[in-house]
Amino acid sequence: MKPMRKTIDPERFSLRVIHTFGQRWMLLTAGDKKSFNTMTISWGTIGMIWSKPAAMVVVRPSRYTFQFMEQGQDFTLCVLPEKFKKQLTMIGSRSGRDGDKIKASGLKVISSEVVKAPAFDEAELIIECRKLYSDDIKPARFIDPGIETNYGGKDYHRLYGGEIVHLEAMAEYEA
Repeated sequence: MKPMRKTIDPERFSLRVIHTFGQRWMLLTAGDKKSFNTMTISWGTIGMIWSKPAAMVVVRPSRYTFQFMEQGQDFTLCVLPEKFKKQLTMIGSRSGRDGDKIKASGLKVISSEVVKAPAFDEAELIIECRKLYSDDIKPARFIDPGIETNYGGKDYHRLYGGEIVHLEAMAEYEA
């Protein structure tokens, strides 16, 4: 049974951000319904920047999703119920270059309400974002030298900031 989502005003949106990124994970999707890629993410943040509700995510240039993030103007973030952890693990461990991991996951792709990037019908939370900014992570700017341990292959992320233009979620995400 698919989650019963409703549109939520960003001013009323409530999320355990650290728990959700770190423990629940999200699906980051970029492209359009004809040509897109999805990856599982566990790093990012949600808040306010430039007086806009925003989400920030990071993508390594080596990831297949990177080209879709670069080409498109938007992206989606989806939180799925806990019972889909196996699918998130599989999506995060396979590249879309090598096959149709979405088909293998059994998840249903749906059109978003505002942006071109698709979302997933099983999601309990869909965050639609229009890109505002991107920049490469610069190792010379690390203040904590321990951060470098995340980059054994020197494959530094690109940061993407997107304005949240639409939120659709189950009732428990509304404050």
